[in-house]
Amino acid sequence: MASVKIRFVFPGGKKVVEAEGQPGERLLEVAQHHDIPLEGTCEGQMACSTCHVIIGKADFSKLPLPSEEEEDMLDFAAGVTATSRLSCQVTLEESWGSLEVLVPSEVRNMQGR
Repeated sequence: MASVKIRFVFPGGKKVVEAEGQPGERLLEVAQHHDIPLEGTCEGQMACSTCHVIIGKADFSKLPLPSEEEEDMLDFAAGVTATSRLSCQVTLEESWGSLEVLVPSEVRNMQGR
């Protein structure tokens, strides 16, 4: 099984973290394993927006469309864009090959992960 290469880009491109995730793994889990400051307070239950990320424009069409519930929760996230997603709702697929993920400048990880 091939991994998915993920490129986490911090605001202004000042920091980039290259990571790999396995198909079926959630993007939030990959981020947290690589010390990306995404809190994920609700642990994937879609009850918060603390795992908000922005998918690179070139990669956004690879992902399935967000559910209505996810779109509603994104309304509570700061700095939302047209390619915003909740990382807890993005399950990696082998066919993607790679994915660019922008970490919003408004991100706050109060759990210290």
